[in-house]
Amino acid sequence: MSTGSHYIRLRLPRPSFTLDVDLALPARGITVLFGASGSGKTTVLRCVAGLEQAAQAHIRIHGQLWQDDTSGIALPAWRRPVGYVFQEASLLAHLDVRGNLAYAQKRAAKATGARQALLALDTAIDLLGLAPLLTRATADLSGGERQRVAIARALATQPELLLLDEPLAALDPARRQEVLPWLERLRDELHIPMLYVTHSVDEVVRLADTLVVLAQGRVQASGPAAQVLSQVAVPLRLGDEASTLLHAQVAEQDARWHLARLAFAGGSLWLADAGLAVGTAVRLRVLARDVSLATQEPAHTSIQNVLPCTVLAIADDSHPAQALVQLGCGPDRLLARVTRRSVHTLGLAVGQPVWAQVKALALAN
Repeated sequence: MSTGSHYIRLRLPRPSFTLDVDLALPARGITVLFGASGSGKTTVLRCVAGLEQAAQAHIRIHGQLWQDDTSGIALPAWRRPVGYVFQEASLLAHLDVRGNLAYAQKRAAKATGARQALLALDTAIDLLGLAPLLTRATADLSGGERQRVAIARALATQPELLLLDEPLAALDPARRQEVLPWLERLRDELHIPMLYVTHSVDEVVRLADTLVVLAQGRVQASGPAAQVLSQVAVPLRLGDEASTLLHAQVAEQDARWHLARLAFAGGSLWLADAGLAVGTAVRLRVLARDVSLATQEPAHTSIQNVLPCTVLAIADDSHPAQALVQLGCGPDRLLARVTRRSVHTLGLAVGQPVWAQVKALALAN
C-alpha cells in the first residue's frame, strides 16, 4: 500500500470485467484516467464519490479515511468532500449564474462558515473568468460557459478532491478549445488534487500531470504523463495520435525569422514564435509520425529540429508495415513511427545512436 496521503484501492466485479485498481495520487495537479469506453474510468470516480459501493475499498484523501473495509469505515456520499463535474452541466434553470453558484456556496457555508465559503466562491469565479456571466440566465450560456459554471459550482463547495467525468465530451471542438485554457489554469493554480476522466489524447497532453491507463478495469500503465505517453507498450497504441510530451521553456526568440527556441533537458527545438516571454514554461507535443530517423547527422536539410538520441526500444505498431521506436534524448523520450523496412535498412537496434528529425511539433498549452 502506498504511504502517500492520497490513495485509492478499489475492487468491484462487473458483468464484463472486474474493476481492480490501486492508485496513489499526487498532492495537487490533475491525474487523468485514460482508456476506451467501458474500461472502468467513470466507475472509479463514482466509487470515490460514494455513489457506487465497491466490494473492497480503501480510500484515503489528505490522510483522512473515507472508506476502509478492514475497519468498517464507509462515509456516505454526502459526507465526502468532493466536487463532481459531469459530462452535462446540470444547472438549475430557474436561477441565473450567480444563483447557481450561491446555491453551492450556501451548502459549503454550513460546513466551513460563511466567510470561508464566500472566499472559495470568489476564487472560483476569478479562476474561471465568470464575473461577466453572473447575471446571465443559464439558458443563454454556450456549452463551454455552462461547463465553466459547473466547475465553479463544484469548487465553491470547497472540495478536498475534484472529480471531472469527461467534462468536455459533450462540447463541439470550438467550445472544447474554449474551456481547455481554464482547466489548465485550475491545474496550475489550485492546490486540490483532481481526477479527470477522458479518452481524448489531446486532453491528456494538455492537462495531465499524472496519467493512468485503464483497460478492462485494470491499470495498464501509471506515472508522470510524459513518461507513460512515451512507452511502446500495447495498451498505449494510439494510431496516428501516438505522441510524446516534452516539458520545455522559452529560451530564445529570433525576431528576424519569427521563431522561438524551446529548451528542455534533452536539447532544444525551434517553433513559430507564439509571443511567449523568455522563461515561460510550455508543454510540447511531438507526434510519432512527425519524427524520422537517420544514422548519420543530417546535412543540407530543411528540417531544422534535429536531436542526437539513442534507440531504447523497437516495438510492433498497429500496422505490420510499421514500427514504433522509443528514443532517449538525454533524460527525455521521443517516439518515432517508421516502416519495418527502414528498421531493417538502417540496421536499427537497441542502444544505437541515431539522429531524430522532428518535422513538426506543437504547443500543448
